[in-house]
Amino acid sequence: MKTLMIAILAALVTTVSAQEFRAPLGPQKPVRAMATPPPLLQRPAVEGVIPRGFSDGRNPFQMLNPWAPARYGTWVDSTSFDPNHPGKWNGIKLFEIIF
Repeated sequence: MKTLMIAILAALVTTVSAQEFRAPLGPQKPVRAMATPPPLLQRPAVEGVIPRGFSDGRNPFQMLNPWAPARYGTWVDSTSFDPNHPGKWNGIKLFEIIF
């Protein structure tokens, strides 16, 4: 009998505290637009002598010309340096992937 009374009391409490099924009246707050997140996967930048020589319709033989226009870059951009010996070059950066 006690269990039945507790069950009836619990049923009454849940029906009293139930939510109403109608939409709120009056002015509503405007919904703020969320900013689009950046893409998850971005391709790393590829630099070096070969990508710079063949990109944007450039002439790759201008990379050998010492009087080439400035848009082809300088020799410092295409050269890797030895960190143990300042000023001494170590090699040519054919492909350089920057993360």
